[in-house]
Amino acid sequence: MGNVKALRIPFRLFYWTKGFAKLTRVYNLLFLALTQYFAAYFLVDVHYGQRAYLTDVRLFLLVFSTVCIAAAGYMINDYYDVKIDLINRPQRVVVGTTLKRRYVMVGHVALSMFGILIGFLLSWQIGVIHCGSVFLLWLYSNRLKRLPFIGNLIIAVLSGMAVALVGIYYREQEFLVFTYALFAFAISLLREIIKDMEDLPGDQTFGCRTLPVAWGIYRTKNLLYILSAIFIFLLFFLSGKLGNQTLITYFILLVVPITFFIVRLVRADTRRDFTLLNNFCKLLILSGIVSMVFF
Repeated sequence: MGNVKALRIPFRLFYWTKGFAKLTRVYNLLFLALTQYFAAYFLVDVHYGQRAYLTDVRLFLLVFSTVCIAAAGYMINDYYDVKIDLINRPQRVVVGTTLKRRYVMVGHVALSMFGILIGFLLSWQIGVIHCGSVFLLWLYSNRLKRLPFIGNLIIAVLSGMAVALVGIYYREQEFLVFTYALFAFAISLLREIIKDMEDLPGDQTFGCRTLPVAWGIYRTKNLLYILSAIFIFLLFFLSGKLGNQTLITYFILLVVPITFFIVRLVRADTRRDFTLLNNFCKLLILSGIVSMVFF
């Protein structure tokens, strides 16, 4: 009997660890860390003969604190969205099943405070930004994500800020880093609106006033067309001001997948179509990270 109980302990730890990784979107967190490391290594440190920032403890702390706050954001989002996720993504529900609700809230608070503390150890600017990010993630999960567009805008701003933090902290190549931050903001905003179109059934059931619920799919698509055109213009404008041929070439090449995105969006009318577009936006962000290598 004692052996059976002893075997249950590592099994439960594995079960909880798996649930925590699922709750915090561990692959997204790794993606975030990779983005910040690439920005520091290939963009910020571009003028130096050796890539010193790759082994910089300050960079590790910056990335780690950002990852902590992002993980806390995923936790509080799922804490408030259990009922909606049971309709939209039942296979992803962890809160109340694998992990108890109070443990999720304690984890959210602990990770948030830890991320903020490290931020202030790095600089007061990073600490203040982390404080604002934690507050906005809570406000988004509790209220703003149920409102048209404003919730999408908040997440897009925070996505761009994750890239901008590297330029803000190191004070090197800020304009180049901020151009990439705008790219991250743009694709994230498109993706967040696409996700709302994908999650329409659950959002309608629980009275969330997202854009597809408030406007309908057709008008939401029209907004996406306009936003795509504005973002392409801004990216070309900024890369031209920067005078960087690599960046200009990348954005020219980006016209092809953006055109594919628009064509698929015009034809999209099922949840499967919107899931495909959601994943395609992830590939666009990945291509942006890869393009940093060529600087």
